[in-house]
Amino acid sequence: MTSVVDHYETHLAPIYSWMAGGVDHALSLGTADVSTLVETPGYAVDLGAGFGMHSIPLARAGFQVLAIDTSAYLLDELRRHAAGLPVTPMQADLKDFARHVSSPADLILCMGDTLTHLQSVVEIGQLFRDVAASLRPGGRFVATFRDYRTLPQGDRRLFPVRSDARRIHTCFLEQMPERVVVHDIIHELGTDGWSMKVSSYEKLRLAPEVVSRAAEAAGLRCRSLTGPRGMLMIQAQA
Repeated sequence: MTSVVDHYETHLAPIYSWMAGGVDHALSLGTADVSTLVETPGYAVDLGAGFGMHSIPLARAGFQVLAIDTSAYLLDELRRHAAGLPVTPMQADLKDFARHVSSPADLILCMGDTLTHLQSVVEIGQLFRDVAASLRPGGRFVATFRDYRTLPQGDRRLFPVRSDARRIHTCFLEQMPERVVVHDIIHELGTDGWSMKVSSYEKLRLAPEVVSRAAEAAGLRCRSLTGPRGMLMIQAQA
């Protein structure tokens, strides 16, 4: 089993935009995700920014964006797609984002399933305290995450992510008491036929009430919502 950082950098990052249906499709989804957050552009921080699915739409809407991610590969991709836009890519750990924030933020995002990459609820609490300290009064924090409280059983633990004529990505979930082990299986067709690569890492199993309590304990006024693409969402205000 690898760390989250290594899993993404060496296994998923080279195919991440493909997994998302291509950059244009991902940006259209990201634009819809942030459409209600862009009435008054300002300074935004995108935690787990990847190739820019949300950073780029925010920048197009007038935000100055600090895009944080651990993956050099994905940040290089973001630079290419965000050329000419007010986006500052920063390779850094999610837990260290606050040291790179240049002024109080109007908006902090942690989209996708990034929260579950942290190692414990204690780390989530510390992240939320850093978020609260980094927001201007009235600033907003929006996060999404997947609900792993009840996991599929039997054959349903193996499911397709995406496939085309030259690549097949499937995923297998293994249940643990407080975590889920994610096994990403990638088959690719090369000149010598099909090859298979497998890498695994752990995610936290988070209940929405645990996440909400951590946000409120950090001094954020919080509400839970249904998020996009089957995820849970919290929206909080400093």
